[in-house]
Amino acid sequence: MHRRPHRRHHPHSPLSWLQVVRVLDFMPQGNPLDHHAEHRSRPFAQALDETKLKLIEFGVKEGSSLKIGERVSFRPLDERIIPRVYLIKYEDLSTVAQENLPEVLRNFVKDNEKLFVTFLNVASPITLKFHALELLPHIGKKTLKQILEERERKPFESFEDFEKRTGYKDIVEGIVERILKELQGGEKYYLFVEPPPRSNAVFLNYLEKVRSIARSGSK
Repeated sequence: MHRRPHRRHHPHSPLSWLQVVRVLDFMPQGNPLDHHAEHRSRPFAQALDETKLKLIEFGVKEGSSLKIGERVSFRPLDERIIPRVYLIKYEDLSTVAQENLPEVLRNFVKDNEKLFVTFLNVASPITLKFHALELLPHIGKKTLKQILEERERKPFESFEDFEKRTGYKDIVEGIVERILKELQGGEKYYLFVEPPPRSNAVFLNYLEKVRSIARSGSK
């Protein structure tokens, strides 16, 4: 549960884009080493935001409890939540939260299969020589060529369809691995997670792009 000392974060009222989060860790007694004073002896949780895949920390009312992986609403506000939100970094997560993050991400990706399949269908070149899909693990030039040829013939319809037609093994795990790397930081390009402020990284913002496509298609 212990974390390395880090700069103090400032609290926010629930951010305008914050809607639903997935719980990574719940600390009913607080954490004496937390750098947010109100969380050193009071219940709080760390979670993954579903809208922008940001990591957050927020207070929980005394006597309430949250389950790991539980989806908790900020709009409307869950009655167990204290609406003071901190944006945190990967290294601010407790050991428990870091251990739970891959599985929580895995469930998020599976629950949003249509969005991520759309990403596989619309991802485009970043430069003349480098394609966005190459940021996923195990996609080199040969696999990329096969993916592009297959989706040109017919758009992918599901993760299973993608795997059968391209030979890629476990695309969910590939996407999870990429999101984890982006949450940990230090990347040149970010497909899904907004890079740290003042970094020179390129944010491709594919989650918003595919959601926009989904919204257009539902009209």
